[in-house]
Amino acid sequence: MSADVLATLAKQVTGKAQMAQREHKGWDVWLLFTVFVLIGLGLVMLYSASAVMASQRMAGHFHLVSNQLTKFGLGMVLLIAGLKIDYRWYKRLIYPMLGGVFLMLVAVLIPGVGAVQNGARRWFSMGGFSFQPAEVAKIIAVMYLAYSVSKKGERMGNFAVGFIPHLMTIGLMVALLMKQPDFGSSVILLTMMMILLFVSGAKVVYLSIFAGLGAVGAYIAITNSEYRMKRIMAFLDPWSDRRGIGYQISESLIAIGSGGVQGKGLGNGTGKLGYVPELWNDFIGTIVAEELGLWGVVLLVGLFAMFIWRGLKIAYHAHDSFGAYLAFGLTAMFGLQATANLCVVTGLLPTKGLTLPFVSFGGSSLIMAMFATGVLLNISKGAPDLWELSKADRKKHRAQRKWDRKRDRILNRRDDLRDKFDEA
Repeated sequence: MSADVLATLAKQVTGKAQMAQREHKGWDVWLLFTVFVLIGLGLVMLYSASAVMASQRMAGHFHLVSNQLTKFGLGMVLLIAGLKIDYRWYKRLIYPMLGGVFLMLVAVLIPGVGAVQNGARRWFSMGGFSFQPAEVAKIIAVMYLAYSVSKKGERMGNFAVGFIPHLMTIGLMVALLMKQPDFGSSVILLTMMMILLFVSGAKVVYLSIFAGLGAVGAYIAITNSEYRMKRIMAFLDPWSDRRGIGYQISESLIAIGSGGVQGKGLGNGTGKLGYVPELWNDFIGTIVAEELGLWGVVLLVGLFAMFIWRGLKIAYHAHDSFGAYLAFGLTAMFGLQATANLCVVTGLLPTKGLTLPFVSFGGSSLIMAMFATGVLLNISKGAPDLWELSKADRKKHRAQRKWDRKRDRILNRRDDLRDKFDEA
């Protein structure tokens, strides 16, 4: 078949394809690239941080990395699922998903069902695999808020409609998280709720009153807990109890300071020799600063800034308000958690037990973060909501997709033939 015939056929197919818009504009490659770089950096630093400890206490120096790679594989499955499933399906299933999350948060508190680690009952543990329902709760909370505020629209300025229902739902979720206890996730959830309510039109006076009440509640929660009070004291002056409650943050600051601008070099850090607890988990930012120096920290912060930029861009270009709020909420949540984690390891915030998204060791965090990435990618595709169309229109849309694929194959074949003719 000659190039001219192919060109003629391509024009005919293109003409028929104009009966509808193309299915999508393509998902955000830069967001996916950023996430993979963060995960890759996390695996490298995880090995550097844990190899010595794992070789002494576990099956081998590669133990935690192999565990994380397994979770990465599960995360890839959920990322692809999030990419393939139309995000508008979540608003149709939001209340069953919300009910499932509440059941998990209640079940994890039951002795014998929820596993206790480091004095907190936050995990389900089965056959060596542990899962933290709080990570699911954060994603579903964003979906619920995005669905609710998009549905209420201009009524968000009404106190009874735009504020109370969200406060009650997220407040109950936070109450269950505090029973575990999980103070860090609770703060992230409440802050994310405030941000979403603000951008969706809730009155500032309501949010200000709630922020004031929240500050009082946080003060009571801290002062009534000896452990939290010690953490605050360690935050204010970690050197006053250098060998006690201030040990982790003071060792983190020493390791960061010793890294300087250039860093000690990958694998040459000393914090991993038992000086900085949880170095491969909540404090993985410490070993990045110690071994890769200021430039490593700039790279890490730059990657999260790229993630936030792409997420906000997806929200801005979303085709409907639900997609916009969902993309904004997920982006805000990961941005808040990354900021909080990096502030903790540098002594700018009290220790909260929050992982660094995509980077820290932790299966639940990585798996759900990758699923959320898939959801963001699905929103970025800009695909039409087929279930809002009539049966006849859905049939036309499916036919349109077939024409699009056929046209692309013909155009690609035409370009290949032209290249061959040019070379001849």
